[in-house]
Amino acid sequence: MCIIFFKFDPHPVSKNAYRLILAANRDEFYHRPSKLADFWGKNNEILSGLDMEEGKEGGTWLGISTRGKLAALTNYLQPRLDPDARGRGELVAHFLTTDVDSLTYLKKVSAEGHLYNGFNLIAADLSTEKGDVVCYYGNRGDPEPVVLAPGSYGLSNALLETPWRKLCFGKQLFLEVVEQSHALPKDALIAQLLDVLNNDEAQLPDPAIEDQGREYVQPILSKYAAVCVRCPDYGTRTNTVILVDADGHVTFTERSMLDKDPSHWETTTHEFRLQS
Repeated sequence: MCIIFFKFDPHPVSKNAYRLILAANRDEFYHRPSKLADFWGKNNEILSGLDMEEGKEGGTWLGISTRGKLAALTNYLQPRLDPDARGRGELVAHFLTTDVDSLTYLKKVSAEGHLYNGFNLIAADLSTEKGDVVCYYGNRGDPEPVVLAPGSYGLSNALLETPWRKLCFGKQLFLEVVEQSHALPKDALIAQLLDVLNNDEAQLPDPAIEDQGREYVQPILSKYAAVCVRCPDYGTRTNTVILVDADGHVTFTERSMLDKDPSHWETTTHEFRLQS
């Protein structure tokens, strides 16, 4: 499970404003193997963490390329999973490595959506010259992907903007930080966004989560109903903040849990400029 907040404006009025501000949590079992965010070996164009679970190696939940391709995935909360379904992490990895534009890619994905367990996929083409395009598709929602209008969005483990209480609460915190973004030093902005991602206040009661997750979610509901999930063997393992400024300068900050230990974290930052 995961949560993502993002705001984008392809043509910010102020030179100090950001074209894209994204803050995301990856929630996963602590024992599931993965690699921290880095550029892909010899492929120094693509930056992401990588899933290393046997049979799912090379998939990812969130990534960006120097060519301006960005994708992010959340699972759709469902009581029962199909063990034979394809790995959802490949959906992000494939987009990052293809030359196909975001809307065309999501239309292709929508035709194959039945092959996967429930998911939501954000795909974007960030271009300093042409302007940014951000698209969304969820295989438990409308059959066709949509191009998103500039603005602010929240996505958890239901369809885009589904008003789960933790999503509404977290989005409000996110927007309070974003409203100050033009006046904050970059380090301070990142620190405040990480604070939002690590808020562990349970937002209960929430009948919408209970209805969608049914008996599956009940044992962890008091922990799961927070922006930051913290259970004994499952929870928020990665915080990611991505900033793209008016000139196409990207700052990618990842805070990751180490050694399956919720008290042991490492923060790294990668910076680069989008290729024109």
